[in-house]
Amino acid sequence: MDYFEDLSVGATASLGTCEVTAEEITEFGRRYDPQPFHTDPEAAADSPFGGLVASGWHTASLTMRLLVEGWLSGVATRGAAGVDELRWHRPVRPGATLRVKAEVAGTDDWDESTGLVDLAVTTFAGEERALSMVGLVLVARRP
Repeated sequence: MDYFEDLSVGATASLGTCEVTAEEITEFGRRYDPQPFHTDPEAAADSPFGGLVASGWHTASLTMRLLVEGWLSGVATRGAAGVDELRWHRPVRPGATLRVKAEVAGTDDWDESTGLVDLAVTTFAGEERALSMVGLVLVARRP
């Protein structure tokens, strides 16, 4: 288990991959972001995207899953203070394979038992950057 003191600015990690299916895109879209380009392939064909695309929130959710499985599960996290600089750079289409990279961009004191880690996260769809954000991760100090 890594604690706040174990995390160095500049440290990077590749956090795994997942494939995005049309079924997952439409299911997430219907449930959480019911815009036609997320829910209806025929309507999406006439959208500015020219086809079905994942909601940015779906991409963010998949990013979070890969972040938890690939990094946070091995860190003494205490939640987060938020997210800064969230950007969706490119739409994610059915069949895309997402991969996530993270870098410790900064560290700061939070309180006597917890530190704050600025985690720069980038999600790629293939070789294209699809999402970027800075997670403000709370990490326990070593007991």
